[in-house]
Order: sequence, then C-alpha cells, then structure tokens
Amino acid sequence: MTVFPVTTSTLSAKELGEFIKDKYQLNKNFNCKLFRTGMNHTYFLSDNKTKYVIRVYSYNWRSKSEITEELKLLKLLKKNNLSISFPIQDKNGELIQKINAPEGTRYVVLFSFAEGGKIRFIDQETCFSIGSLMAKIHDLTLNKNIDRVSYNKKSLIELPYENLKQFFSEKLPEMEFIKEIGKSFHNSNFNSIPNGVVHMDIWYDNMAIKNENDITIFDFDFCGNGWQILDVAYFCKQLFFIELDKKQYELKLQSFLNGYQNIRKLSDKELQLIPKAGASVFVFYLGIQTQRFDWSNIFLSENYLKMFVGRIKSWIDYYETKEITVGKIL
Repeated sequence: MTVFPVTTSTLSAKELGEFIKDKYQLNKNFNCKLFRTGMNHTYFLSDNKTKYVIRVYSYNWRSKSEITEELKLLKLLKKNNLSISFPIQDKNGELIQKINAPEGTRYVVLFSFAEGGKIRFIDQETCFSIGSLMAKIHDLTLNKNIDRVSYNKKSLIELPYENLKQFFSEKLPEMEFIKEIGKSFHNSNFNSIPNGVVHMDIWYDNMAIKNENDITIFDFDFCGNGWQILDVAYFCKQLFFIELDKKQYELKLQSFLNGYQNIRKLSDKELQLIPKAGASVFVFYLGIQTQRFDWSNIFLSENYLKMFVGRIKSWIDYYETKEITVGKIL
C-alpha cells in the first residue's frame, strides 16, 4: 500500500516522551501527554516532582534560525533573572531537536514549566506586576535587534490584508474597514519612540500567575523587532475585551500602566499611539489565521470576520473621545 503524504501530523506522546527522555537523560518515571494542538503542538512531560513543556513546532512554520533567535532571547532574559519559561539543554548541550515527521522535519524544544495558573479575570495588583515585568523585558532589549521579523506597516497590516484577500471579497465592509486602517497607519507616526525586541502575544493565555504578583511569561513564538508600545497596546486591548465593565477596565488599565512606568516611563506620544497600535496587532493576527488555515479553518468565515473586525471597531470607537494617560482617563 502506498503511504499517502500528509501536511500535518500529531506525534505520539508516548514515543515523543521516550525520545526526550533519552536526549535529556531523564529518568524513566517521566510521562508525556499531549496538552493541545494549535499553532504549534504542546506536550507536558512530568514525574512526581518535575514538569517540563515540549513544544513541537509545526512543519515549515519557523525555520531553525528563527527558533535559534527566539531561544537566544530567552537565554538573555533568564540570565538577567526575568521570569520567563526558558529552554533546557539536552545531554550534549543542544537546545533544538529534529524529528522526521511524516510531513517533513519538525523542530522540538524542551522548556521549563511555568508554575501557576492562567487567570482570565486578573486583579489590579496582578495588572501592576504584569506591567512591571513587561517593562523589564523592554528595558533589557531596548534598541536590540534579533534576526527575526520586524513589525511595521507592511508586516502588521499590508501583508495580512493581502492574505485576507485570498479568503474574503474586498467589497465586504469589514475588508474595506481594514483597508482604511492601512491608509491611516503611517510608520512615521511611530518615529522617535522606543524600538527593540517585542513579544507580540502577552496576555493571560501566555502567562502563569502564582500568588497574584508572581508572573511567568512564556510562548515567545512571535517575538521580533518593533516599537515596544505594540506589546503595551496588545495587552491593553485584550484587557479591554475581557473586562466588559469599562470602569473595571480603566482601573486595571491604570494599574498595568503604573506598573510599566514603575520601570520605564511612557511618553505622551506612546500613550496616544496605544489605540492605533492595538488595532494594528489585531489586524496582524487576523492575517495569521489565514496563513495557518489548517489550524483556523474551523472558525474562519465571513461571520467570524464580522465579529473580529467589530471588536477592532469597538476598540477604536472607545478611544475616539478619550486620551490614555497615566493616572486618569480623560
């Protein structure tokens, strides 16, 4: 019988566990379980005392050089005692493993496990701690560059729009709205604000929270270069949609911004760019969903586009009459 080619496979947790135990000289009591499939596939490896995370990168999603840059960044953050999930070396000092999956070579990295839970509705004290940790990462990586994507108008809006055109008519009101965002977005508006390394996906699903202010950030899969206000804006926008009570949103927003400013001051220009920056990151992720249709096809539809763009609109509309300041909202 001819073996039929595949585009995506799910590796056996049992065999992956044996592979990792051998590579990292772990004891036989470690047990590997699939946690979830998605943009990449995640497995947990644990015994009675220790737990690790195995990330299996999807085929042709990240090159080895891109993964290497991600891991170099994580090593720098760990060296400076910042609370992140970090890569583990194997018995030969290597950080990246190769597996010959049915679809082709897939890369595998073993990470430390972030203790704590994922908390959707976070309190003000936790928002302050998240802001402080984000600012510490930005402070350390200010003006640094890594050999990965640079986030700007082209990568944030123009390329996502081109990808969306493969699935949706440009005549749809939602597509016209995204096009208008592109027209109003100018790289020059972001001149003279801090650049450096950005995470691009800091929200509750990518952090573990323990005892309210013990935060560990993980999943740097989208890290790259860009205006650091993008990270700030993305967190603010996620908080905006989680907190339906906008009085609570504004209280938590201020706590987050105060925590950030406790480490690094935000200029008035940066603060006023938060609405535009937040909208651009959401357009970017809408484009990612078209790039990874194998993962997103269960929800990528005109109804989904309407809902997603509706969220961007509500965010923009909210700040039509408001300015973001530290200390109060005008």
